Amino acid sequence: MFEKLTAEESRYEQLMAEMADPSVQSDNARFRENSKALAEIQPLVEHFKRYKEVVAQIQATQELLKDPDMRELAQEEMRDLEASRDRLLDDIKVLMVPKDPNDAKNVVLEIRAGTGGDEAALFASDLFRMYSRYAERQGWRIDVLNLSESGDGIKEVVALIEGQRVYSRLKYESGVHRVQRVPATEASGRIHTSTATVAVLPEAEEVDIQVDAKDLRVDTFCSSGPGGQSVNTTYSAVRITHIPTGLVVSQQDEKSQIKNRAKAMKVLRSRLYEMEMRKQQEAIAKDRKTQVGTGERSEKIRTYNFRENRITDHRIGFTMHQLTEALDGDIGTLIDEAVTFYQSEKLKEQ
Repeated sequence: MFEKLTAEESRYEQLMAEMADPSVQSDNARFRENSKALAEIQPLVEHFKRYKEVVAQIQATQELLKDPDMRELAQEEMRDLEASRDRLLDDIKVLMVPKDPNDAKNVVLEIRAGTGGDEAALFASDLFRMYSRYAERQGWRIDVLNLSESGDGIKEVVALIEGQRVYSRLKYESGVHRVQRVPATEASGRIHTSTATVAVLPEAEEVDIQVDAKDLRVDTFCSSGPGGQSVNTTYSAVRITHIPTGLVVSQQDEKSQIKNRAKAMKVLRSRLYEMEMRKQQEAIAKDRKTQVGTGERSEKIRTYNFRENRITDHRIGFTMHQLTEALDGDIGTLIDEAVTFYQSEKLKEQ
């Protein structure tokens, strides 16, 4: 580990020297590349430098332990220094966990009502409101790409969330979310159980996924639902079928066929990118008894119990009794607990 840290420190010093070079400063592409590389390794290098300073202080303090007049003071100082050394070492191990290349990406969020009829649609609506409010708290921008309503709830919604490191925060939200509550229409007060599925896909750019035009079938049709005079009069809605995989994406929110096609392609690329990610994860994990952090949609990840004002994350064994606040977007604690858990699992694999 320390050999890797020394190599990263040398790389950091080399990058710093290059950044001061006028030829690098005049090359925008290289300057941006170096700046990004520096930003990625700077926290690790700073922690390593601080760690070496503390180790040097420990060695100096050990000499003071030999002096009877200084021993008591030195022992107290040694305890503080050793605690500081251990904390820095723990932080360094976390910083050395390989970074997820998708962490900085925007996400395509897909929420679909599952079992439970109208109650499932209402729950899907609750979840979408929860993530929308959380996005607002983070200063992210949310753009609804496709919305299919059912009664007072949502049958399906697809939205793009843009901002700083969105995927790093939401990537463990994928899976089956379960709600337990008494529906407004239930006269006997019996608790019903319904579900909704959440999928968080890293937004894929053209450089991530190359889609061949000959693999696509594009159909146009008239929009339906709210939208003014253009509804059912112009062929602005778009349905794109990716022939090799059978994936189908429809988009009709915009009045422009060109804009609908662009949005549909954004969703299609993200779904294809997720399929490739899954293949890689399955190949890596095929010899393991369990897969950690894959975000499988088939997993029941959480239960939202209204009677007890409780949310339980079954993957990490965490429960909190702030359901009302969470549904209003205060899910930072839930997300932090999941991120910490999966980060510690990755540390075990190192």
